[in-house]
Amino acid sequence: MTFKAPDSLAEQIAHHLAERIIRGELKERERIQEQKVTQSLNVSRGSVREALLILERRHLVVILPRRGAQVSELSASHVESLYALVMELYILLAVAVAKRWREQADLQPFLAIQQRLQSDLQRGDINAFVESSFAIMRAAYPFAANPYLEETLENLLPAISRTYHLALERRKGEMSQFIVSFARLLQAVIDRDEESIRSTLHEYGRRNSQLVLAALAER
Repeated sequence: MTFKAPDSLAEQIAHHLAERIIRGELKERERIQEQKVTQSLNVSRGSVREALLILERRHLVVILPRRGAQVSELSASHVESLYALVMELYILLAVAVAKRWREQADLQPFLAIQQRLQSDLQRGDINAFVESSFAIMRAAYPFAANPYLEETLENLLPAISRTYHLALERRKGEMSQFIVSFARLLQAVIDRDEESIRSTLHEYGRRNSQLVLAALAER
């Protein structure tokens, strides 16, 4: 495999390894050997090291002294902590949209994503469905206009994606429930109902967290 611009080489390597972790091809606590990655991808060792630092920042690997990098653990406590934080960040985004949308055109990106999710569901395409769900978050960024919030969510996104894949691979039927939750959230945003936004996202986070924990227990 060879990598080319426009993404930096380290980013491309990080993305490649992240996809393998998210899909479960690289297991928890499995060591990622720099030399092996260097040889298999035909890239420099320095680029691999930079990629591993990116993955550490995105919570997919841990780098241990004298032991190198290994895939981060996905434990019950990690899942609960992740969802507790992420739902609060999602609430900040949704409330920002509710406060700042002014005309129907402002909501059009969210309506388009809603249709895309339906299409992904009909095809049973988990990868596309997860990507479409994250498109909701990104469509909300301009309303929040908060670079710190955006950076934090983007760094958490691979860890969130890892949990989504774990749950949906075992329970594809939950894809339809996600669409129901998003429809409720969108209506709450349209109504500028902050209380409903909070309750909808807290319930969504609770349900998702339980699904992931159940999937972990089944492994």
